[in-house]
Amino acid sequence: MEILYLNHVKPTYRRMLQGLKEKAASPVDPVSSNDPLWFLYILECCDGSLYTGITNDLTRRTQRHNEGKGARYTRTRRPVKLVYYETCENRSAALIREAAVKALAPRKKRDLAFA
Repeated sequence: MEILYLNHVKPTYRRMLQGLKEKAASPVDPVSSNDPLWFLYILECCDGSLYTGITNDLTRRTQRHNEGKGARYTRTRRPVKLVYYETCENRSAALIREAAVKALAPRKKRDLAFA
């Protein structure tokens, strides 16, 4: 997977994503891999804005956002509603995908969430 959106992120975040990309490209033994299933998710806030994040437990994470114990962005925009999610093979892949979705224009992110 080519990361074309890296010129839109901060240099330190870019280095982290490059390292994750290299780690994800290395062969993984599926028998010894204990990494749980990870999800990229998009929430719609009460003001109509979208929030993107990753988790390994969608139900718990959405509940935490609605309790005001999630991200700072969603605390003042409750209630939130889960409008989109996709599975990722591991945390590294989820972080890479999250950066790609966050780099999308708001219109494209909305198209992805409500397609």
